[in-house]
Amino acid sequence: MYIFFNNNPQGLKIGDCVVRAISSAIGQSWERTYVDLCVEGFMYADMPNANEVWHSYLRSKGFKRHVIPDSCPDCYTVKRFAEEHKLGTFIVATGVHAVCVKDGTILDNWDSSDLTATYYYTKE
Repeated sequence: MYIFFNNNPQGLKIGDCVVRAISSAIGQSWERTYVDLCVEGFMYADMPNANEVWHSYLRSKGFKRHVIPDSCPDCYTVKRFAEEHKLGTFIVATGVHAVCVKDGTILDNWDSSDLTATYYYTKE
């Protein structure tokens, strides 16, 4: 199931998927998440949405990364992930996008359900 979600304060719909996904997953404002990621990015001398930066930030918040087996590399979609994860909060990455899945619902500002999921984070 997909539900429209966009907590970007300007209503922008591109370039901030990491901020939206993380803020939704941890119940924090878009602004606070963005600032936190910028500080983390400063420490790495990299952009706030760089993989190393947001992965480090999530680890500091108690999240653990899980790889999705690639036995079917083009068929394990975000939709399938959501259908198989009806309980819990997850940040799912696709290689080009990050999205929050809560209790089987995809929260995004566009229907990203057909993208191929490659790994995900969950709070341990």
